[in-house]
Amino acid sequence: MSDRTMIDVAGKTLLVPRLAKRALQTLTAMGLTALLTLAVIVTNSMLTAKGGSASGLSAWLAFIQRPEVIGTMVLTAVVTVIYLHWDKPSSSSSNRR
Repeated sequence: MSDRTMIDVAGKTLLVPRLAKRALQTLTAMGLTALLTLAVIVTNSMLTAKGGSASGLSAWLAFIQRPEVIGTMVLTAVVTVIYLHWDKPSSSSSNRR
């Protein structure tokens, strides 16, 4: 089994180490989680607080910089990437159908 895998970046296919691909997947999941959290907090702040979106942005920055929040994001992303890698059907088992 090869220790390199394919990844699509900007329409080009690159051959990268598996660990680099998993790290990129983990960082992508963390980034998407942070963006979704930003959208929720800023929207909530615009609807309820007098400070508007600036107040929401400062609340999000205070929230996202907490170590337990970052740790939870990392742990969730790593477990998800590992599970999806583990649950992926191998090429030999897909030939049985």
